[in-house]
Amino acid sequence: MSNVRGNSVESLITGILMGLSLIVAIGSQNIWVLSQSMVNPHRVTIALTCILCDVLLIITGVFAAVKIQAFLPALLPFLMWGGVALLLWLAAQALTRAWKGNGGLQVAPQQALSARKTCLVALGISLLNPHVYLDTVVLLGNIGSLQPQPEIFAAGAIVASIFWFSSLVWLAPKLKVWLSSPLRWRIFDGTVAVVLIVIAVKLASIEV
Repeated sequence: MSNVRGNSVESLITGILMGLSLIVAIGSQNIWVLSQSMVNPHRVTIALTCILCDVLLIITGVFAAVKIQAFLPALLPFLMWGGVALLLWLAAQALTRAWKGNGGLQVAPQQALSARKTCLVALGISLLNPHVYLDTVVLLGNIGSLQPQPEIFAAGAIVASIFWFSSLVWLAPKLKVWLSSPLRWRIFDGTVAVVLIVIAVKLASIEV
């Protein structure tokens, strides 16, 4: 029983850390969420739309990968090493930004949208970005399928998404000020890189 509980906690923590490491990497989606949350009254709509997109993609990735690996076990090593390579590549990008970065986050306020348009734009920003499929369906799905309890890993990644987007929309003004500091921006990227490297090493140590 204690072993099962330990595996559950491990999968949950890995899911949360992995989800946060990928979600908080500032890109077009998060820039838009930040800027709209500063001027748009429909912040709940923004958060819920982004979270629901993540939930759908994470669940699809984790459980589709499980089914594929059940029928094609020979793919498992390739998926694992592909995940390791991608994690290290993302970490290298973050480290490069942290090393060379000389500016903070700059967010230009956008014109507020209606609730319907806000939802549609959030869907577009979330789903019309090829990186979101690479991060959630491919990377999180592959790593999740290697966990002792994939469903707990998926729950952890979903918790990370809920936490991040909820924090982003409600704390947007403070985040803008905080991330505008070049030093804090570099620390932020450096932290993301370290977490990605740790998870890559852990994934590489799994016996398949």
